[in-house]
Amino acid sequence: MTQDKFAESLGIKLLDLREGYSKCAMVVTEEKLNAHRIAHGAAIFTLADFAFATACNSHGQTALALEVKINFLDAVKVGTQLIAEATEESLSARIGLYHLTVKDLRGKLVAAAQATAYRKNESFVKT
Repeated sequence: MTQDKFAESLGIKLLDLREGYSKCAMVVTEEKLNAHRIAHGAAIFTLADFAFATACNSHGQTALALEVKINFLDAVKVGTQLIAEATEESLSARIGLYHLTVKDLRGKLVAAAQATAYRKNESFVKT
């Protein structure tokens, strides 16, 4: 997951990673603003999606997004640091379900999402 060039280009940092859980951070910069001078939804979505990707791949089994449904709950201004967390809610041999949140440093909920991953029958971790 450290090879994700898109997340890297947005300045997304992985703060914590364990099986079924991930925590990431990103600062809203000028380049991440929309025409209304607030954080672009795509930037917020990408932060949440990277937390999801790292959490669902944390078992070492290749996992890919099937669906992500996000709700944007608050506008975010330039300079705001955002924290995304992904928590595994359910896991089977083929499907994982995750709850995602994006908050500012004061703990205000900016976005919430539910994501489903398809777990392929392959591992990307060398044993």
